[in-house]
Amino acid sequence: MNTGVGATDLFLAMLAAERGAAANTLAAYRRDLEGAEEVLGDLTRADGPALASLGTAWADLAPASLARKCSALRQFYGFLVDEGLRADDPSPALPRPRTRRPLPRLLSHAEVERMLERAEEEAVGGQAAALRQLALIELLYGSGLRATELVSLPLAAVPRDAPFLHVTGKGGQQRLVPVSTRAAQALSRWLAVRGSGGTRLFPSRSGQGHLTRVRLFQILRELAARADIAPDKVSPHVLRHAFATHLLEGGADLRVLQTLLGHADIATTQIYTHVEGARLVALVNARHPLAGAGANRPGTGGPDSLAGRGAPD
Repeated sequence: MNTGVGATDLFLAMLAAERGAAANTLAAYRRDLEGAEEVLGDLTRADGPALASLGTAWADLAPASLARKCSALRQFYGFLVDEGLRADDPSPALPRPRTRRPLPRLLSHAEVERMLERAEEEAVGGQAAALRQLALIELLYGSGLRATELVSLPLAAVPRDAPFLHVTGKGGQQRLVPVSTRAAQALSRWLAVRGSGGTRLFPSRSGQGHLTRVRLFQILRELAARADIAPDKVSPHVLRHAFATHLLEGGADLRVLQTLLGHADIATTQIYTHVEGARLVALVNARHPLAGAGANRPGTGGPDSLAGRGAPD
């Protein structure tokens, strides 16, 4: 048996057992490690100069892709050292591309409201497809679910006596997600016409037995077009971003938001703090005891007095 392949299998088994890594995550790690093995050979024998050469071998990759692959290798070598499979860790020699995490695409309050209003108008006739559409968008925006979490919800996830959904997220992690009053009403209307077949909240004839992510994507973009919103601005993830951003704008605590979104690391949640800049400046200007002092101080010229001045030395 190839030692490198065996070590990779042990590493992936650790990720699954100790970190609860999902199947897609494990597959991505395997691809990254096998890609490195194609360049270097047995990874357990690779030294620092060999790892440094990956910067050249992978020069055509986007910075984010290179960073992901190098992260997989760093974790792999850390695992080898921890397990006594290797005495040294050569991973410091790996390239360290600088990447900037892209800010999420956003929808304004008005745009989301237009989509919700359009979905509500179309649901007035009581047709099953329209009521399903309304329930889907209300849950995406009202509860911040991931697309996979939403389409795969079991019928049993909707309790009868509490305004929460039982959601299984990444890595099999479970959490309770509050359901807004509007979303609960949309769910009730959908359940009234859903029928009794299947065990999924949104059943379909797909191989998975539930609505697919692709179909959910199509439903939202078609709805956006009918609401006079550019379809390419809208996706399930964009509505999840809108849920998080608008909650944060309303004063939600970052730790609470982390729990609602099912983020394992609060650093992931902090991407949403970019929307807080303007609100925090306004808060300081309105509430700080010295915020209005300059306007009344002789010779200051008020808050616009810095206009035209050069930057301080």
